[in-house]
Order: sequence, then structure tokens, then C-alpha cells
Amino acid sequence: MDTVIQIVVSGLTMGAMYAVATVGLSLVYGSLNMLNMAHGALLTLGAYFCYSALAALGLNPLAAFAVAIAGGALLGLAVYVLVALPLLRAPNFETNVFIATIGVGTVLESLMLKGWGPFPIPQPLAVHGEFVIGRVHVPLQNLFIFAVALVMMAATAFLLERTRVGRAIRATAQHRSAAQLMGVRVKVVYAQVLALSGALAAVSGMLVSSLLTISPTMGGDPMLKAFIVCVVAGLGNVYGAVAAALALGLLEAATQYLLGVRWSFATLLMLVILVLIWRPYGLFGRQQVVRL
Repeated sequence: MDTVIQIVVSGLTMGAMYAVATVGLSLVYGSLNMLNMAHGALLTLGAYFCYSALAALGLNPLAAFAVAIAGGALLGLAVYVLVALPLLRAPNFETNVFIATIGVGTVLESLMLKGWGPFPIPQPLAVHGEFVIGRVHVPLQNLFIFAVALVMMAATAFLLERTRVGRAIRATAQHRSAAQLMGVRVKVVYAQVLALSGALAAVSGMLVSSLLTISPTMGGDPMLKAFIVCVVAGLGNVYGAVAAALALGLLEAATQYLLGVRWSFATLLMLVILVLIWRPYGLFGRQQVVRL
């Protein structure tokens, strides 16, 4: 039972971090049909913003959290204005923006390397202490990560389901042209989605770095895991992405315990292959029928 508790705690912690990163990625794809390959760089910058607000500016953790979220949202908006918007009316938008955001991510990584240096930095955002379940000592940091992720998921769900902005986002994701005909300002929706995605990426970066350390290349692994979750859930399916992230977090924790750390990523990739063979549109996605 103690082993099961350890696996569940570790799995839910990892799954919560993946979920925050995945929702931002999935929102952008669902609305714009765009894979934002700079998502990992935005994630890392969120961690650096939080670190700088705490260490250099001396702000309290709540203010540093707000600074990082605002910085991530502004960067997401900049990606839309400077990269996605100019390419939006061009042919082969999906391919062009995919390549362009790879370039943006590379540039941002180089800027982080120049600004903060190549060495790992510990994240001051930490909750000390622990509590006991049975004979297992669970760090309060894990509970903090899960609670923050839960709050962010609830806030995003409220935004999508209960607000006018959320209805516009869902309408645009369902049918762009129909939403435009009904008076939805699609370009404004795109900007809002990229800003929201950047804010969620910043939160994910803060959570990941609070367990590990911050480095310019830190965002690569979480972004790849988020992409795996998106594929398993179905690209653009936000709620399915949350469920898939928590499930894959538990699977990864169990694999690390049973087979070793080096097998965890291989297991996730094997799962992606099986899902693509069995359900190419994802576990929660819908099959699209195209009539010629």
C-alpha cells in the first residue's frame, strides 16, 4: 500500500504539471489549427520570470506568480502578433507556422542563455514541510503543485464554459467561418487564446522548476510530454487533455517504479504509437469524415 501511495502521489504531481502545459498547447491547436513549437520556451521563460521577481526584485511569491503569468501572456500575444498573424492568410499556414515557431523557440532559448547563463538555477518558489499518509512522507511541494494545477484547470474551465470570451473561443474552435458570420471577431479570439496559452505555459514552467532547476533547455521535455498527451487525447480536445495528462502521469510513475526511469519515456512513446494505430484521432477526439 505504501508503494501504491508513492506511485499515486508522484503520478498525480507529474500529471498535474503536464496538464497545465497541455491545455495551453491544445487550446491553440483547437482554435487556430496551429502547433506552437515555442511553447517550451515560453514555459522556461515563465520559470525565469518568477525567479527574477523573487530573487532580483524581492517580490513576495504571490506577486512573483502574477508577474510570471503576465509575462507569459504578453509573450504568447507577441507570438500571435509577430508570427501567427502575418502567416494566417498565407497558403500552408499550419506548416509555415510550425516551422516559424521552431525558430522563435530557438531565438528565445538563445536569449535566455545570454541573459541568465547556461548553469541550472534553483527556483526559490518552494513550499517546505511534509505530511504523512500511512508510512509515506509526502512533501508539501507536491500538494502545492497539484493544488495550483487544479486551480488553473478550474479557472480555465470556468473561462471556457461560463464567459463570453470562452463561448467565442469554443465557437471559433468548432467552426471558424460560422463563428465569423455570427459576429465573432476571430482575430481577437486568436490573440486571447495565444495569451491564455502563454500564461498557462508560464504556470507550468514555475511548477516544473519548483521540483527541478531552471535552465534554458528546461522546457523541451515538458513540451514533448505535453505534445504526447495532446496526441493521446486528440489534438484540440482540452478536457480530454487534462484526463490524459493525469493518466499518463500515473503511468509514467508506475513505469519508473517497476522498470526504471529510462523506460518511462519509451513507454509513453509506445503508447502514442498504439493510439495512432488504433485511434488516429485520439482517445477523446472525433473522427472527421471528408466527402470528395
